Amino acid sequence: MSDSSDGAAMAIGGFACRRLAGRGPAIIALHGSGADETTMLPLARAIAPHAPVIAPRGRIDQDGERRWFRKLTPTRFDQADIRREAAAFAAFLRELEQTGGVDLGSALLLGYSNGGNLVHATMTLHPGLIFRAALLRCMPVLARAPRPDLSGAEILVVSGDGDQTYGPFAGRLVRLLRRRGARVEARVAAAGHLFGDEDARLVRDWWRPPRAAAG
Repeated sequence: MSDSSDGAAMAIGGFACRRLAGRGPAIIALHGSGADETTMLPLARAIAPHAPVIAPRGRIDQDGERRWFRKLTPTRFDQADIRREAAAFAAFLRELEQTGGVDLGSALLLGYSNGGNLVHATMTLHPGLIFRAALLRCMPVLARAPRPDLSGAEILVVSGDGDQTYGPFAGRLVRLLRRRGARVEARVAAAGHLFGDEDARLVRDWWRPPRAAAG
């Protein structure tokens, strides 16, 4: 996957972000553990070359690793931290819509690994903000997940056939989201935990945003 511009640096709602200009529905891209706000930009551009992109940085620094919430083990997570960071991210989304010119109703939330886990946790804890999400290499993270009505949400879950850490949990995440009413499609990429060109194609084929009106 080729590199993309690092975009304009800014702060929105207490989150450091990078923003790429574009037209049409926006992509809000959340990185995985140990990465930063620039790492999802090439993937977002590969999915929709002309879409505006907003990529925030996770606020948690755990042992020198940038994250969205703290882990206890690779597959167990700090429950209070998830709720605290999901609330902060929900506030970020509201500010992004109110002052940043982003229509959440048409936006795509693109989340990879820890970032994707924050996206679906936010959908569950703060329904009515995220309506379309592509979740790459994700798993359930809430020990006691609420049961909101997610019937207005469309979700793509992409697991990796060689992902030994999160791959075994992908089916459970799909079932959890479907039980809450979301329309969920599940795809498997020929990959491990890392994302690549096949993920871009799978998301691009699934997400068909309306074309921006001609100026």
